[in-house]
Amino acid sequence: MKKRALFERIPEKIPSVNRWAYVPGTAVILMLFNYITVGKPLAGNLASYFQATLLNGSVLALVVWVQMQVAGYIAGHYSDVRQTLVRVALSICAHAVVSGVFMLAVAWIYIGNKLFGSTLTVHTLVIVYVVNLGAMVLATGLRETFRALRRWRQHEINTERLMKENVNGQLESLKAQISPHFLFNTLNSLSALIGEDPEKAEQFVDEMARVYRYLLQTNHSSVNEGDFGQLTTLKKELSFIESYGHLLKTRYGDGMKLYIHVEDCFMDSLIPPLTLQLLVENAVKHNVIRASRPLTIFILSTVEGKLMIRNNLQKKNLTTGAENIESTHVGLNNIVTKYKLLTEYRPGLPLPLIESNHEFFTVTLPLIS
Repeated sequence: MKKRALFERIPEKIPSVNRWAYVPGTAVILMLFNYITVGKPLAGNLASYFQATLLNGSVLALVVWVQMQVAGYIAGHYSDVRQTLVRVALSICAHAVVSGVFMLAVAWIYIGNKLFGSTLTVHTLVIVYVVNLGAMVLATGLRETFRALRRWRQHEINTERLMKENVNGQLESLKAQISPHFLFNTLNSLSALIGEDPEKAEQFVDEMARVYRYLLQTNHSSVNEGDFGQLTTLKKELSFIESYGHLLKTRYGDGMKLYIHVEDCFMDSLIPPLTLQLLVENAVKHNVIRASRPLTIFILSTVEGKLMIRNNLQKKNLTTGAENIESTHVGLNNIVTKYKLLTEYRPGLPLPLIESNHEFFTVTLPLIS
C-alpha cells in the first residue's frame, strides 16, 4: 500500500546537550588546575610546567568528553517534562561520580607519586571537589530553569495554535452542515419521510438535533475548558458519528453503508473532536454513492489500540457523469496538525497514518489514554 506522511515527526522539546558547551571554559580551568597541581611556571622549571600542562590538558579533555557523553545520554533518554527531577538527579550524580574518579586519578598522580614536585594535598583536592560539585548543582538549576521557561512559552504558543485549529475545524464542519445544499437535501429527506413514515421522520429529527447539539457543545468546551476541552472521548465521538451517519443513510439509502465495531476497552480513550466527522464527510464528498455501487465506511479498533477509518474508493470523475472534485487535503491537514500539536503535551504520541491504494482509503488514528 502507498503511504503518505503529511507531516514529519516534530523534534524533542528538550534540546540535546551542546557538544561545545564545555569548550570555552576549558582553557581557564586548565590554568587553574595547573596552578593547584604544580604552582606557577618559575624560570627554572618551564619544561616541567609545559609537560604538566600537556598531562593535565589530556586528563581534562578525557573528563570533558566523558561528561558530554553522559550528559547527552541523560538529556536524550529523560527529555520528558515529567522526568525533570530524574534528569536533574542523574545529571548531578553522574557529574559527582565522574569528578570523583578524576580527583582520585589526580591524587594518585600528584600526591601519591609527587610528579613534577607537586605540593598538592588531600585537603586542597577535597575543597576543589566540593566547589566543583556546587558549581555543577548551580549550573544544572539554571539550565533547567531556562528550559522550563522555554517549554512554558512553547506550551502557550501551541495551546493557542491548537485552539485555532479546533475552531477552524469546527467552523468548516458547521459550514458544511448548514450550507444551503446540505439543508436542502436534509429537509427534502425529512419531507419525504413525513409523508411516508412519520415514525422514521421523528427519529430523523432526533438524530439531526443530536448532531447540532454535539457541534455546539464541542465548540463551547474547546473555548472554555483549555487543554481538556480540546479532546473528547471516543464514546461521545462514536455516538455523534452514528447520528451523523443516520442522516447520511437516510439521504442516500442503500448507497451509503456505515459499520462501526470498536472494543469497549477503548471507549474512554480520547481523540480530537469532530475528527471522525471530517473523515466521513471527505469520503462522501469524493466518492460516487449509488445503490448499485454503495460507499462503505468502516470504523474499527485495532489490536494495537488504534482507530482505523476505511472506505472503498470509487472517486467521482467526468466519465461517471458526476462532478470532478479534486481533494485539497484541508480536512486531513487539519487532523494531522491537531495531533502534531498534541505531541507537545504527550511526547511520543504518533501521528495519524494515511494510506491509499486502488481499492481503499484508510486513516489510522492514535487513541490517547
